[in-house]
Amino acid sequence: MGMTLRIADRPTVYILHENAEWLPPFTRALDEAGVPWIDWELSSGSIDLTQAPPEGVFWSRLSASSPSRGHAHAKEVARSVLRWLEAAGRRVINGSGVVEFEVSKVAQYTALAAEGFDVPRTIAVFGRDELVERARTLPTPFITKHNQGGKGIGVRRFDSQDDFAAYASSDGFEEPVDGVTLLQEHLLAAEPFVTRAEFIGGRFVYAVRVDTSGGSFELCPAEACAVPPTGLSPAVCDVPDAQGGLPAPAPLFTERTEITAAHPLIVRLEAFLAARGIEIAGVEFFETVDGRVVPYDVNTNTNYSPDVEAANGHRAARAISELLARELTERYAPAAV
Repeated sequence: MGMTLRIADRPTVYILHENAEWLPPFTRALDEAGVPWIDWELSSGSIDLTQAPPEGVFWSRLSASSPSRGHAHAKEVARSVLRWLEAAGRRVINGSGVVEFEVSKVAQYTALAAEGFDVPRTIAVFGRDELVERARTLPTPFITKHNQGGKGIGVRRFDSQDDFAAYASSDGFEEPVDGVTLLQEHLLAAEPFVTRAEFIGGRFVYAVRVDTSGGSFELCPAEACAVPPTGLSPAVCDVPDAQGGLPAPAPLFTERTEITAAHPLIVRLEAFLAARGIEIAGVEFFETVDGRVVPYDVNTNTNYSPDVEAANGHRAARAISELLARELTERYAPAAV
């Protein structure tokens, strides 16, 4: 289905997205709760700016990784649609301002740093001309990533400046979709995992431990997929065991039940998200060997590990269904029920 929208005959939840494969956990929860929904694909179609949008609650699930699925212009479609909806006064969850966080790690890092969070040292390079020069200001090893990333796109580790210079000038250089390459300090995790804290309706739901003992992982917890051998995930590296090898892999995703809503970092992240109107997000962070706690990704198109969800009663999917149902009912009752 393209962007030409099916219009419901009553107020409905509309899910704006560009990848239908990620929808089933949420649509099942909505169906179980009896909440009407329609999916709206941000890939093609049209809107008449002189016409009012349909009545309903609109949830944006734009993903920074959309270019990897052939939807290079999805972010521009989302920007246009969300501004049209907001101008008409429609309720939008993760609206037009949130899009800018989803598609720009520069936006994420500068905002986090402004609020006093410890973020990785990062240099944004526009085009290729200064890549090698600016990389030489970082100690090795260092990592690269794309400003608009997702799925580990563009994430690579370099152990020598010469190797990076050769890569930066080669035909194999991976061009960022927005032309912005990030050079980032390499940080060593205290243990081989990172943590993803999930927030729904602006409130903490649970935290997930993401095992990185294999040396790399794909950021989307909905599916495990390795980054190419030359790459490691952002600001993450392997932690050798006493013999210099890697430990045996643990389950990739498990809940960190010791992290609660009262955790100091969680309290600060809730305030950070609220100040920016980010209602649904997964914030990834890790603890370093030298005691730093470093958030490095604010993912506003969050997905959830099926294994973790199955183990905890599908708390995230239920929380999203409850949020959407509540917003729909509050605005359109009794028409929405």
